Amino acid sequence: MTREHPGVLSPSSRVKEFYAHPVGRDLVDKLLTATGRSRRWVTNPLVGNMRLSTVGFLARPLTGPGLIDALLRLANVEPDAPSSAPAASDEHRDAWWKQAVFYQVYPRSFADSDGDGVGDLGGVLEHLDHLSSLGVDCLWLNPIFASPNADNGYDISDYRAVDPRMGTLDQLDALIAGCHERGMRIILDLVVNHTSDQHPWFREAIADPTGQYGSYYYLVKPDADHPDDPPNNWESAFSGPAWRWFPEAGRWVLHLFSPGQPDLNWENPRVRDEVVDICRWWCDRGIDGFRMDVINFISKMPGLPDGHPFVGEMVQIAGVEHYFYGPRLHEYLRELRSRAFAAPDLDEPKVMVGEGPGIGMETGRLLTGADRGELDLVFSFDHLVSAGNSRFDDYRYDLDWYKQYLVEYASRLGPGDWMTLYVDNHDNPRMLSKINPDPQHRVALGKLLGTLLLTLRGTPFLYQGQEIAAVNQPFAAIDDLRDVDSLRRYQTLLDEGVDADAAWTQVLASSRDHARVPMRWDASPGGGFTTGTPWIVPAEKTPGFSVAEQEDDPDSVLNHIRALTSLRRSSGALRLGDIEFAHPELPHYFAWYRTHGDERWFIELNLSEEPLQAPDDVPLDPDAGPGDEPDADPHPGPRMLAPYTSRVTRVPATPAPDAASDDEVASVAAS
Repeated sequence: MTREHPGVLSPSSRVKEFYAHPVGRDLVDKLLTATGRSRRWVTNPLVGNMRLSTVGFLARPLTGPGLIDALLRLANVEPDAPSSAPAASDEHRDAWWKQAVFYQVYPRSFADSDGDGVGDLGGVLEHLDHLSSLGVDCLWLNPIFASPNADNGYDISDYRAVDPRMGTLDQLDALIAGCHERGMRIILDLVVNHTSDQHPWFREAIADPTGQYGSYYYLVKPDADHPDDPPNNWESAFSGPAWRWFPEAGRWVLHLFSPGQPDLNWENPRVRDEVVDICRWWCDRGIDGFRMDVINFISKMPGLPDGHPFVGEMVQIAGVEHYFYGPRLHEYLRELRSRAFAAPDLDEPKVMVGEGPGIGMETGRLLTGADRGELDLVFSFDHLVSAGNSRFDDYRYDLDWYKQYLVEYASRLGPGDWMTLYVDNHDNPRMLSKINPDPQHRVALGKLLGTLLLTLRGTPFLYQGQEIAAVNQPFAAIDDLRDVDSLRRYQTLLDEGVDADAAWTQVLASSRDHARVPMRWDASPGGGFTTGTPWIVPAEKTPGFSVAEQEDDPDSVLNHIRALTSLRRSSGALRLGDIEFAHPELPHYFAWYRTHGDERWFIELNLSEEPLQAPDDVPLDPDAGPGDEPDADPHPGPRMLAPYTSRVTRVPATPAPDAASDDEVASVAAS
């Protein structure tokens, strides 16, 4: 597990040396995944021994000049390698956030308590008992701060005020108290890569670019020779240029997201002081930590150089290589953690969860290792799109690819590392629909995804609606959507000459609004979400897929999730135990053991829509349910698993002859 110091790379370095570097490994893996190619393309001796300069020369007709230099600059920003050191203390090794089940609430779509059609804190308060009965240990609230809502609250205009549409500060205090009374914790979604353009800091910056607040943001004077050109070729994640012209200030302003979300300049120590003060203010009110939105974007490459055209074409965001893993990222995170999340005067450290678009397995370990003093957990996105696809494609997600991803990730973690487990959130379509939209498999798939998250080794995050098998929505037209990303992308495609039907197909496949429609509490026309007109169309009307309908059905997805969270809470093996994969080489079959002391569980899944014969060396009772003991005399003959079966069984705490060794896991992962 130990990796040598990555060292400094140069054009004379060989491909295998670049691939041995943590940043190089992640970059190459992303390229291979995006193109649907095997890792053997770079690990074979012929390519592995090539010098990077040779690769650059051979690839130049495709990539243009300068690609190798750009990749070397990015890799050489990182002087460290992930550590194989264990957690330094029992407190970290058994931390509450490792054992918790997190539940993400998108407040405007969860429950509306005042009938205005927008979900709010009052609605969350009314449903705390649902979360408690579900076995939730920590509630994560998407942004509830004051905001003009250019991006549904991810553009904050006041970090110490609650948006009136979300409720009041008193209600948030009551929600904090209500969680704690039920033995739950609560974290907030904090956006500090950027603010709203309505934030007082930004208004002051535009009014006086040379004043105190001018350096809070990236305000850049125009080039005298090319005054109409932005400072570089960077593009927004929401389509279009990443620069907005403010004539009243005579400055270009950087916004990596919507034009109403100007980026903060973390090079300014006053900005970092402000963020520390904000975090401490909320900690004093009882908040147990934060999920930090796009926190890996806070460090930009000095000079803000142009992005390489080939990289921009590959990832569809020009310039991203200059800020997704910037040169001072680790420094900023360590400072923030020591001053706000783990300050000596706190009763206990606050959990620090970071969203990390573009972060891979090795860079994720560098951000979250127990010895690093940075993030506790990181949300990476590599697993959300299976090999050979992009997030904008309309395709069937490959669960076997996800299996290999998880097996490999587990094999590369050191004793001081921990994994974040999730498949749904507010930024992506529903995974269940991407895997198989056939309604006959909906319940089985909902149970399978819940079983996978709640029994693998790592911290599971459930997203609202996942407990009732929520699916993608049959939106009829672009007017049904509210997501700024979807709307801007649709218009950009039209501007590029894409046919309207083709543009709609692409946007419908990738829209974040699939996960943002109102929660279905009951089977009434409004789904129990609101007595008014919902802020976005609630298209889902399928009988049997609301909380009320599943409440008393012992075979429902809801009660399957409840059974698993209850089992997990009582089981040291399922929370913190070791993991051994069984037959990882078999297609469609995914199985593992979790062991802690004399407690041992066997979990197996059929990842396909067809019946599957299970290996004959794990002859478990085919009628066993979640948590059941196997029969003393297992059924003879072939054991068949129904489509999308998910099974959790207690087994004797003895070594399993079919469990994969580390070498076998590594071999399968490499394929």
